[in-house]
Amino acid sequence: MKAKTLFYCTECGNETAKWAGKCPACGAWNTIVEQPERPKGTGKGASVRVGMTRRRACPVTDLTADEEIRFPTGMGELDRVLGGGAVKGSLVLVGGAPGIGKSTLMLQICSKLCEFSKVLYISGEESEHQLKLRAKRLHVESQQLLVLSETNLGDVLEAVNTEQPDVLIVDSIQTLYNDALDAAAGSVSQVKDCTLSLMQVAKGQGITVFVIGHVNKEGSIAGPKVLEHMVDCVLYFEGDQHTSYRILRAAKNRFGATNEIGVFEMRDEGLAEVENPSEMLLSGRPEDAPGTCVTCVMEGVRPVLAELQALVVSSAGGNPRRTSNGFDYNRAAMLLAVLEKRGGLKVSACDAYLNIVGGLSLDEPAADLAAVIALASSYLDRPVPSDLVAIGEVGLTGELRSVNQLDQRVSEIQRLGFRRCVVPAHRAGTIKAPTGLTVIPARNIGEAIRAALRPAE
Repeated sequence: MKAKTLFYCTECGNETAKWAGKCPACGAWNTIVEQPERPKGTGKGASVRVGMTRRRACPVTDLTADEEIRFPTGMGELDRVLGGGAVKGSLVLVGGAPGIGKSTLMLQICSKLCEFSKVLYISGEESEHQLKLRAKRLHVESQQLLVLSETNLGDVLEAVNTEQPDVLIVDSIQTLYNDALDAAAGSVSQVKDCTLSLMQVAKGQGITVFVIGHVNKEGSIAGPKVLEHMVDCVLYFEGDQHTSYRILRAAKNRFGATNEIGVFEMRDEGLAEVENPSEMLLSGRPEDAPGTCVTCVMEGVRPVLAELQALVVSSAGGNPRRTSNGFDYNRAAMLLAVLEKRGGLKVSACDAYLNIVGGLSLDEPAADLAAVIALASSYLDRPVPSDLVAIGEVGLTGELRSVNQLDQRVSEIQRLGFRRCVVPAHRAGTIKAPTGLTVIPARNIGEAIRAALRPAE
């Protein structure tokens, strides 16, 4: 009998009966892959439910609404992103490119977790000897840390039922496989089936489960994208392997706020927390160099100062080039058009480059004004004073719009030693400016550029 196959979208996990170039659910192109259909009613499939008890439905009035049980992981930056710590019985997905530091982060938190709980670390990529060497390098030593090198889902769940850990770490989900399925390990059907079994373990036995998933630039065939709707929390570890800084970002969190970030520095002895990312992002900033301006953006509830650099030069060809790194390309093109039309600067015949220092990606409109000032500074070859910060959204008519949490932003600006801040004029009177910080109001980009580029007094 010919085995039946289904087609999955690697972006959204939608199932279809036949292949298509475009996913009918999410509209993504070239994301449909073919996988064998999961067999129904096989005896082996029952092995994933060993130790699981059948639960009965109960009235909602009989349920308690007590606060979820949280516990610290030992790393303040990770606790911040999780919303105050890990939640008992939750399923957390940690995604990122291979080699970015996900396994290092998970093994480091075991040192703190083992002080009050039993941790079972499942590795499908390394042997027990390799795990021991890495744990020794990270100074992780505890009798409460149990390690197992295994890829068979049934054997993993049997180990969970035998050891009864409080925390389970699976590294990585792409290496696990259920032998009841004919698909290869790492395929969409295997990844989804194994994650579903781990979710049943987390919810049924109250075990906190951390699952590591690899993602490449193309989204990977069986990447975490198809698992986001199944887990409680999705964390993405971002950064360049050639730089030492890493950013941990929450894309989904059922127990806390999203868009929180944690900043780490990769060192020889492991990951070190960066408690003040603003100082890290501004370190090494050049003095009196045209084309650079600082802004303050909100990453969750944390204000972060970031440096925007711009370079505007005469174009050698008839088609000027536009490039942005860490800043939305379409928004950068719009700001260049506004700068020419409303600011009076002829940038249409120039190549323009916009860069965010430190690997940070800015998607908040509050960075618009700093981008415009940096572009104008480079075009006019006049430096922005090193003690000035610009905050504001820029409209198509060149006007400046207000942004939220402005008081919190200016407090962070003053704390880091800046003395002047350009803000939208209609919000300048409502700001409680800290001592030592001068608030400069501006109604449009023309006033903001004149205020930012005039000589320091």
